[in-house]
Amino acid sequence: MVPHDDDEVRIKEAFDVSDVEKDWSEIKSDNSWTIFKVMAEFVEGFDKLSKMGPCVSIFGSARTKSDNPYYKMAEEIASKLVKKGYGVITGGGPGIMEAGNKGAYKAKKSKSVGLNIHLPFEQFSNKYIDTAKNINFDFFFVRKVMFVRYSQGFVVMPGGLGTMDELFEALTLIQTKKIGRFPIVLVGKSYWSGLVAWIKTSMLEAEQNINPEDLNLFSLVDTADEAVKVIDDFYAKYNFKPNF
Repeated sequence: MVPHDDDEVRIKEAFDVSDVEKDWSEIKSDNSWTIFKVMAEFVEGFDKLSKMGPCVSIFGSARTKSDNPYYKMAEEIASKLVKKGYGVITGGGPGIMEAGNKGAYKAKKSKSVGLNIHLPFEQFSNKYIDTAKNINFDFFFVRKVMFVRYSQGFVVMPGGLGTMDELFEALTLIQTKKIGRFPIVLVGKSYWSGLVAWIKTSMLEAEQNINPEDLNLFSLVDTADEAVKVIDDFYAKYNFKPNF
């Protein structure tokens, strides 16, 4: 994984909040067990996801309600993707994640994966995930490795801080060539246009912190058909045919 500014947060994630009440020897002992917990999550994730076919990850807010247009669009995108032979991976929770798994489920294809994370609020496994493909994680960084390793494309719906984290993780890994040049699709021009404008005017033009070609790492669309087309067109260049 590429180092990020939030590395300190990720490191703290490996410690229990009660560490502040422990002495150093207790913390070191606990850390030894944490290593085995992390390994176990990697082993389970690799074992289950390695049996999957080509998948597209759908990111977005856990807070999006089922009557929200973006919920319905995520459901439609997922349905269209699985009918074309792709699998769908989500974070396994409510909101946009539920919509993605629901779309795959309603298409009557066994291609719906949930990578769930234990959180103190919002997160719970939605009912549309294939039972054998619902994987639970305690550690964000392990879960993110699974997203990146087993996704051949990323559809990013409107979301909050977690969605931004997942988006920029994918962008960074592609930019630095740590993973393949997979398509990233931002859905909802009204939601994303402000961020895209800031990336262009502040990151690129004002500070030159990125290269002009980095703007080509993602596509901005407004409909389910456009989102699926970006992914299909990308793989058509390589004669890729989903065979889930």
